[in-house]
Amino acid sequence: MRIQRGVTLIELVVVIVVTGILAAGVALFLQRPMEGYIDAGRRATLTDEADTTLRRITRDLRNALPNSVRVDVSGKFVEFIETTGGARYRAEVVNGGGGDILDFTAADTTFDVLGPVPELGNHIVVYNLYNSGNFSNAYFGDNLAVFSARSLMSPHITIASTLFPQSSPGKRFHVVSGPVTYGCTGGQLRRYSGYAYNEPQVAPPTGGSSAVLAASVDAGECSFSYTAGSLSERTGTVTIVLQINSTAAGGDVEKVRMFQQVQIGNAP
Repeated sequence: MRIQRGVTLIELVVVIVVTGILAAGVALFLQRPMEGYIDAGRRATLTDEADTTLRRITRDLRNALPNSVRVDVSGKFVEFIETTGGARYRAEVVNGGGGDILDFTAADTTFDVLGPVPELGNHIVVYNLYNSGNFSNAYFGDNLAVFSARSLMSPHITIASTLFPQSSPGKRFHVVSGPVTYGCTGGQLRRYSGYAYNEPQVAPPTGGSSAVLAASVDAGECSFSYTAGSLSERTGTVTIVLQINSTAAGGDVEKVRMFQQVQIGNAP
């Protein structure tokens, strides 16, 4: 009959010690790659958040009403009037033919559109030249009219009774949905909409609604600037600086700083 021997206490202790040493070595070996993987994931998330935010702002700014972009004195808020469409209005009747022209000598309520009828919006604007003051400025409202009705079966549209200050050389009008503001406030980048037209600029605007586009925004590295360009070029430039921070478990701060320039068409 054989006698089966078990593991002695000393052998068990040696195995535990050796296993612990190996585990510690493996942990030290994997620590830096794991930290690098987590850091890379955090940076990718920050970059994606900043990039998505700038893409949204850029898309909106490119649909801005000509000459409506303005930045407040702090450089933390940029405002513009959002367009949803545009077309040309009938300015004259050719060879005694019919048609309803847009009158610039008296208040008018109806006119014909040349070409496709644009989608119905909140207002129409004719020949917006400025983003401040009380002449040809949609924020002031002298070249802004309520867009009340249209027909898909005819080129005729109806507006609230309005005397526009001057006609457009290109016989163009824009359909707008209202003012929009992007602002850096309280460590966030927010989008404001649905509020009233204000002249002069109010930042942040009152009323309407707002939504957070980016959180953990560095207040000192979030700004807007605007260069209107010359009258001959009719192109402005909005410059955006945005930095988003994230604090890791160990207290390290990850930062993603992005710079964007957006070309704005200002031909009214």
